[in-house]
Order: sequence, then structure tokens, then C-alpha cells
Amino acid sequence: MVEPARSDAVTIFQQEPNGVTYRIPALLRIEDPPVFLAFAEKRSSPRDQDALYLVMRRGVEKHGTIHWEKMIAVRHAKLSGHRTMNPCPLYDTKTKTVFLFFVCIRTDCSEWTQIFRGRNAARLCYVSSSDHGQSWSSLVDVTQSILGKDLKNCATLAVGPGHGIQSSSGQLIVPAYLYYIHSRFCGLPIPWKTKPHSFVFYSDDHGKTWQRGSTLWKQQTGECEIAEVACANGPGVLYCSARSAKHFRVEATSDLHAKDFDDSHFCQNLIEPPHGCQGSVVSYQPLEVHQQGDENDGQEHTSVERQALSWLLYSHPTSHDTRVDLGIYLNKSPLVSTGWGQPWILNKGPSAYSDLAVCQGSHTFGCLFECGDNCYYEKISFRSFKVEELMENISKS
Repeated sequence: MVEPARSDAVTIFQQEPNGVTYRIPALLRIEDPPVFLAFAEKRSSPRDQDALYLVMRRGVEKHGTIHWEKMIAVRHAKLSGHRTMNPCPLYDTKTKTVFLFFVCIRTDCSEWTQIFRGRNAARLCYVSSSDHGQSWSSLVDVTQSILGKDLKNCATLAVGPGHGIQSSSGQLIVPAYLYYIHSRFCGLPIPWKTKPHSFVFYSDDHGKTWQRGSTLWKQQTGECEIAEVACANGPGVLYCSARSAKHFRVEATSDLHAKDFDDSHFCQNLIEPPHGCQGSVVSYQPLEVHQQGDENDGQEHTSVERQALSWLLYSHPTSHDTRVDLGIYLNKSPLVSTGWGQPWILNKGPSAYSDLAVCQGSHTFGCLFECGDNCYYEKISFRSFKVEELMENISKS
């Protein structure tokens, strides 16, 4: 591993003396006008059950400097009697609309209670903004339209957290996961047969309707993110990176219609701490066309036989023992399962959830991440870095 990055991160959300804590970062980049939208959950304590509602800050870029506006509450992203969790934004470049997805969970119901009873208490919802996050629409509940008849087999569900994407075809794609009831006895769910699985849902009509896409059934996976890998000799590929409790990250690819993740596998190059941790993945197209053959070092292509033009960046704690030392991993050959190299440590010390964003025009990246001196939920910080800094540090590994 290479040396830690410079300590020039900016604190976006800070734990308060009264115990109020900000967790679960989500980051969205809008190119025109250049602005970052940073989201988090506001909680009365660090516990999941004490989540309250979502907050956000806008980072407006002027002359290469980011000015962070004051924190505001996303008041419309709320259902009475529910806590709001898991922010997951995405941006439709054609309609210039921001969609902010999240789940609203009954305040009297923990995740374990839902799994044990087999009774979902979570609603999958979104609000939207046509002015780059300055105001928001009323809440829309899409739980039934996305899960349909399968809702009866869903013990609980969530989106992201992190960000969704718009594919090159214009399709809006949102990462999510659910606890699926695989077996019942006398009509009652068997808790140890209720297992987590990542999936995606999407819209082909700019957010007017949403439908469920692919599910990773092979492994038990939870929080996930997706990215599009552009290819020179065929259509692009949808890449999914998913949390696992089995020591290694799970990754899978699908066609861009998000209909079939049939090659999911454990990635031996990407480790997980005990019980796993959320991670973020983004796609980036370098200035020059990537020479896939040179980077493969004699390795064979995957069965899709495509030449990737995109790189993938991935952020995640780098220890297999605990949530510390947030790293940035780079894969120049994302269609090769062993393409991930050693990470650059972006934050030394306690680190947990994170979210990446790409400023393609300036070849710059942003990372919003949980960190602290003694515990990873003390604050949420933002750090930007250019591709030159990334390559310089990755090359030292």
C-alpha cells in the first residue's frame, strides 16, 4: 500500500456534542453548472434505529474552488412515523432532474425485527429536484411498482446507499438490496432462510415509471453500487460491486439493460472486514484510449470478449480486520477479474462508508467518506483529487 494522502479533506458533516451523528454519505456531481450535492442521514445517536431524516450540502464550484453552502434538511424526504435512511441520488442529464432515492422505515421496527417476523416495514421512495438540489418535490412511493408480487417475499429492503447512474443509452439505474424470504414453515418465514441479495431497478422513460432489473441470487450480498464500462468493440457493460460478509467483495457484470447478472463472483483482490462494509465504484474514461492488450499482461478476456475503454475506481476500508484506512483502488482492465491493484490510502485511521464522483471534464474525482480520530462516525469529510495525483500514488504501490 502507498502512503496516506495529504490531510486536506474538508469536513462536511460533524458529530455534535449532544450525540447527534451524521452517517451514510452519498455524493452526486452535476457538470453544468458545476456543483456537488452531498447527502447524509441525521441521527440522534450513531445507531441505525435512531436515524431521523436526510440532510444535504451543496458544493458550488467557482474558479476551481468549491464553496460549501450551509447544511439543510431534505424535509420532503419523510413519511410520518418513519425514519429516513440510505440516500441514493442520480442525475438525468436530458431532463436536468436530480432524483434522490431513500427508504422510509417505521420507527418502531429494526432491520432484525423485520427479518425475524418476515414483515417488511420499509418503503422505497424518492423526491426530485429541477434546480440542482435547491428545492425538492413531494415524496413518491415506488415500493409496489418495483417489487410487485415479490413484495410478499421481502422481509425488508433498501437502496444504495451511495449513487445511481444514467447509462449511455439514457437509462436511469438505481442499486438496491432486499432480504428475501426463501423458505417458510406453516406459512411463517424461517429467519435463517431469509437472505440478502443485491439488485437494481431502472427507468427507460426519464423517471416516469420504474421497474425491477437484475438480482444477484448466487451469493448473499447487500449494499451495492454500479458503474458502466464503455467498450470499443461492442455495447457497454454494467458492473456491480456488492458488500459481502464472506471476507471478499462480490462483483458481477450485466448487459446495459440491467436484466441479468449471471456471473457474480468473489473478488479475491478486494477484501472485506468482518460483516463487510459499504463501498463505492465509479467509471472513468482516461484522456487517451486505453490499450487493453498491454494492461492484461497476457491474461485472457472474459467471455464477453470486449475491449474496455473505461477504468474503474473503488473506495473502501483496506483492512480485513476492522473499518480503517480508506483506500482508492484502480482497475484499468475492468473486464478482467484480477485487474484490481494495490490501493492508495486516502484516509489513514478509522474510515467506513464512502461515495465517489467523477468530474470527467476536469479529470478530477471527489470522495465523501466517514472518518474520525477515534471512531469512523465522528464526521463525514470530502476530498478531491486529480487523475495525476491518483496515478502518482497508485504507481508507488
